[in-house]
Amino acid sequence: MKMRNFVLIHSLLFFIYMLIGTDHWPFLLLTVAQLVYVPIALRLVMVPGDWLSRYYWYFAVPAYVSVVVIQWVPSQWDSFLADVYLVFTVIIACYGLSRFIDRGFTNIEEFAIDSGLVYLALGGGWYFAYVAGIDTGFTPLITWLTGIHFHYSAFLLPIFVGFLGRLYKNKFYRFICLVIIVSPMVVAIGITFSRWIELFSVILYIFGIYGLLYLTWKTPFVSRIQKWFVRVSFAALGLTIVFSLFYALGNGFGIVSVSIDFMLRFHGLLNCVLFAMIGLIGWSLSVPKTTFSPRTFPVSKIRGKFLSEEQSEISGLVDRMKVFEPQLDCHTLSPKVIDFYENTVDYRLFASVKWHAWFMPFAVVYKAISRKLKQINLPLHRREIEMTGVILSVDEELDGRASVRAWVRNVNGETAFVALYSIHENEERTYMNIALPLPFSTMIGVLDLMQDGRDLRLTSQNLNAPTPDAGIYLAVKKKILKLPIEEDFIVRENKDGSLIATHKMWIFSIPFLTINYSIHHNSIERPF
Repeated sequence: MKMRNFVLIHSLLFFIYMLIGTDHWPFLLLTVAQLVYVPIALRLVMVPGDWLSRYYWYFAVPAYVSVVVIQWVPSQWDSFLADVYLVFTVIIACYGLSRFIDRGFTNIEEFAIDSGLVYLALGGGWYFAYVAGIDTGFTPLITWLTGIHFHYSAFLLPIFVGFLGRLYKNKFYRFICLVIIVSPMVVAIGITFSRWIELFSVILYIFGIYGLLYLTWKTPFVSRIQKWFVRVSFAALGLTIVFSLFYALGNGFGIVSVSIDFMLRFHGLLNCVLFAMIGLIGWSLSVPKTTFSPRTFPVSKIRGKFLSEEQSEISGLVDRMKVFEPQLDCHTLSPKVIDFYENTVDYRLFASVKWHAWFMPFAVVYKAISRKLKQINLPLHRREIEMTGVILSVDEELDGRASVRAWVRNVNGETAFVALYSIHENEERTYMNIALPLPFSTMIGVLDLMQDGRDLRLTSQNLNAPTPDAGIYLAVKKKILKLPIEEDFIVRENKDGSLIATHKMWIFSIPFLTINYSIHHNSIERPF
């Protein structure tokens, strides 16, 4: 269906609602979102051929009709009809989650769109609570207004922010995007629990919205008309959010006086007409295309416990480090580092594990799991321990990748790591492709190799744009989900001929694990 016909159908549905409905105008702010803005926004987000686009009308028609019928023929069935709309919003939230699972923690602009789709279910929940007369702890009007909040600020705004990021994305955008994503929940928490949190949430929104306004002047839009429609849309929010601040100051602290009626007339109408309607028209002129492309690197097919009984032993993690040229210069890289990777079994590893203090409670819980999984099964203390183990060949047909070998490391008789090493190439770079088998899945570390003088660095951080492969992933069936985890190894040679390595890991850019290795050749007695 063409976009023009789609808009006409939903506008007609809303017009019919206005003719037969009995609500006062403030209540129309939510209804126009339900019958017009939500469908149009979904039409802009949906990809032709995906599961929601194929089955959309089966879910949508009952939901939109139920909204009209609730006002047309009020009856004891109203709660059931409101539940139909709630189920529809939950389906939309599932669509957002499915988009996220297909991609993972990458492309923050797409994550913003996902969050808007998920937030819509909360809007559906508040709408259901109002119609069903559920006691939410607030007045019926506040319950209705909360439903409006989750349809506009929590649903439409993240989608608009995602579209903006498809056109222009820098570090400042990423920060502003995160602010917009978390702000709806901070607002909800503030309204429920604390006027101080509510005030903070409004200030957070102000920072995010004015940051978006700044970004619209940096963004290369496809047309002048779209550029100004988007700017007007965000500018309307920039104006109304100031009055939200005045309302929070008056409601919580009595500093200024802004009535709820004024907020409905001024704040509500401007957001409904200038932000939502103008914004949707602007983005409808030319919907930006996503920059996300699915991962295509080879993935290990091994899941669950790795069986090592019939595997033969080999000497190193790689056959030759020369496969990583020209990104590495084996003539200047430390010969000891090269020898370690080519003849790993000739070396002894001593490790000191440091779980960062904030992560220690999680590490304690994970320790109970890791003993059974036999993956990343590390001690909780910081005392130095020796890691022993073997390197085994792996059947390429079983794994699905080339030249696979398993490095099984033990600590005090318990398996600490089972890592399946391989390599792959993409865009003239060669990556180390490491798989850690897990129940029904595999964690994958795709590490980029770089040289710093004589030292070697292996990192999951994507430092060589536009090569996209470096990262930590979770493979479940055919889906590859990028995780918010990063790791970095630095291997260097000491003056005495031994090696030291530092392994650092982050989650959401927060450090949580550091392992310091001391590596010694078997022919040299280690000094104590």
